Amino acid sequence: MSLMRHVTTPLIDANPVTLQILGICSALAVTTSLSTAFTMSVALTVVLCLSSTIISLIRRHIPPAIRLIVQITIIASLVIVIDEVLQAYAFEMSRKLSIFVGLIVTNCLVLGRAEAFAMRNPVLPSLLDGLGNGLGYSLILLIVGALREFFGAGTLMGRAVVTTAADGGWFQPLGLMQLAPSGFFIIGLLIWAIRARWVRQVEEVEFSVRTAPEGRSP
Repeated sequence: MSLMRHVTTPLIDANPVTLQILGICSALAVTTSLSTAFTMSVALTVVLCLSSTIISLIRRHIPPAIRLIVQITIIASLVIVIDEVLQAYAFEMSRKLSIFVGLIVTNCLVLGRAEAFAMRNPVLPSLLDGLGNGLGYSLILLIVGALREFFGAGTLMGRAVVTTAADGGWFQPLGLMQLAPSGFFIIGLLIWAIRARWVRQVEEVEFSVRTAPEGRSP
């Protein structure tokens, strides 16, 4: 049961996007549709799981001075394989995702979990930690992708859910939902909703504003 906390905790309590504010760039860029959000989620989760597992396996043999270079090399190799697989078997999706699959290498979440957890823990917990953080990241991407596609085009996974005004229906798609700022607003609202429900996630105030005594300038 203690091992399962590595999978369940990153879903809400320590979500990498809403709590740690990691992976925001890709969350804004690839969530114009649910299909691209899903593909990106799978790709990042696979890279997270495999990189955490491999780095944990060889962590005792990595010289501290070059550990970051080794970690980035492992992550980059996995990303190249994922990118090549997408180009071979899902070329249209690979084209839609453009450079963002390759930019998984620079995603703070992947390197952060490798450095903070996989380098210090055995293989199984590292694998589960990678899986949990991948699922937490995926949860936010899928929510944002579903909302942006539905309100921006009236579809989900490319299939019509409601009839738009252009096809004689009542629904008028919101063009703003297909722009990056909408993803930013949705993620902001998710962060607000989660922290309003789980108050313990709200950061403590690090400073206070002092007011000057009456009659004196500050």
